[in-house]
Amino acid sequence: MSTTTSTDRTTIDKTAASVFGWDELHPAQLEAIEAVLAERDVLALMPTGFGKSAIYQVAGAVLGKPVVVVSPLIALQADQVAGLVGHPEAPAAIAINSSHTDSENAEGWERLEAGEITYVFLAPEQLASPETVARLAASGVGLLVVDEAHCVSSWGHDFRPDYLHLGQIVADLGRPPVLALTATGSGPIRDEIVERLRLRDPLVLSHGFDRPNLSLAVTRHEDDQQKRDAVVEDATNAATPAIVYVATRKETGYYADALSKRRPDLTVVAYHGGQSSAERGQVHERFHAGDVGLVVATSAFGMGIDKPDIRAVIHADVPDSLESYYQEIGRAGRDGEPASATLHYRPEDLALRSFFASGLPRRSHLRAVFTTIQAAGRPVTRTAVAEQLSHTRQTVTRLIDLLLEAETIIEKKRGFVVRKGLEAAEAADSARHVAKTRERVEKTRQDMMRNYAEQPGCRRHTLLGYFGEDSPERCGNCDGCAREADGPRVDDAATSSGERAFPVDSHVRHEAWGEGTVMSHDGDRMTVFFDEEGYKVLATDEVLDRALLVSA
Repeated sequence: MSTTTSTDRTTIDKTAASVFGWDELHPAQLEAIEAVLAERDVLALMPTGFGKSAIYQVAGAVLGKPVVVVSPLIALQADQVAGLVGHPEAPAAIAINSSHTDSENAEGWERLEAGEITYVFLAPEQLASPETVARLAASGVGLLVVDEAHCVSSWGHDFRPDYLHLGQIVADLGRPPVLALTATGSGPIRDEIVERLRLRDPLVLSHGFDRPNLSLAVTRHEDDQQKRDAVVEDATNAATPAIVYVATRKETGYYADALSKRRPDLTVVAYHGGQSSAERGQVHERFHAGDVGLVVATSAFGMGIDKPDIRAVIHADVPDSLESYYQEIGRAGRDGEPASATLHYRPEDLALRSFFASGLPRRSHLRAVFTTIQAAGRPVTRTAVAEQLSHTRQTVTRLIDLLLEAETIIEKKRGFVVRKGLEAAEAADSARHVAKTRERVEKTRQDMMRNYAEQPGCRRHTLLGYFGEDSPERCGNCDGCAREADGPRVDDAATSSGERAFPVDSHVRHEAWGEGTVMSHDGDRMTVFFDEEGYKVLATDEVLDRALLVSA
């Protein structure tokens, strides 16, 4: 598809400067804006803090048509709206969600329908309502933005079933161009985003994930109390502002109390998902304003943290995946100044994490959902299925999403229908197979987290390799490189026979594990993500000598 003209680029530059006060856009931002204005789908994979939101903000101001932004968290929506309101010349923006009263949301819809609103922020679950989609379609949507697009991938660390139906929503809205945004995503996740959002010939922009100003380190512990003491000592001496990530709500209180005693000069607060929305919002505001120096938080303190001067991120507990870890440490040093990311690791901590905590779904429940949809004889909604079966909507949503992912049911404009020729028992078995596959992949994702924590070499090389990014054998800014400082410096890894035979991002097939994607090469090892089995680290010599892989 053709790109826009130089006149359009001039318009983009003028809009960015006059409306938002940005004298210069990054080339990747400019390329993405040009593409969506030319009605081409875009998948933009850019680091946290890179300025992904500027793409749809400038595009929306140029388009003059409604821009629907699908955003997963109310707090994140509020931040995005506030950012737009902070530019007086920018078109109007609203968020329609449960944090507003019914009358406020009704007024928002009226303003949209009157043509007074350009940017509309909604949660993905709201788009499950045919009425909502119809009202948006009637407004003439010019661009659909899917923020945190990795949530659509079942291989991703933050999979959200409500994202699964967005591909159909695009069609229901009249097929506007789609801009999918994410700060993380390995090759398989990128492929699944394209497939599930039904992107057409998308421009894929992947701006380097490396954050060279972040110093990476792992401290290993054998004893739990020793680890606790070390975390407190580390956080006490850390440059601030800082974040300490912990695994449980209880731990936020433990460390916040301990650090408040050690650092009476700092305001230390706890943050977790069990707090009220008002409490969490207050912590966000105080931290961004500089009133809070240290936040002890669960992973709930995540999306929407856009504070450029965070100097340290400390993990008291090992995250469940390298995707989660990358996103959380990526909140430090966004101003480009030196910052640190330290993981306190105890091998037993990974063993304590449950894989697929909700367990495999019962066959009887899957059969019941399938049979209910089948018996309706017409498209049926999640709510209708939940009411008929007397299950919670959350439970039915999970069951429907598994059936949908197993391709046993089809999503239509007004609900779900079964795929013809399938029996309920067969559909249930297919859905359970999907669930088991997810469970296996989740286990391998944690294995890769263990590999990062325990490997002796360059941490950055391992981390970037996981995302399919090329990098030097040594970065010079991690504890692994510090240990090898006396060894010979290698700027670029020599191209091995394994790399020549199976380059990064190439598709391969294994006799037992099926199809996969080569993620990285690291010395005499290579990492492959298999669709059905997850991540596997293979000895390159074994792969070549025994012909374990063939090009797919």
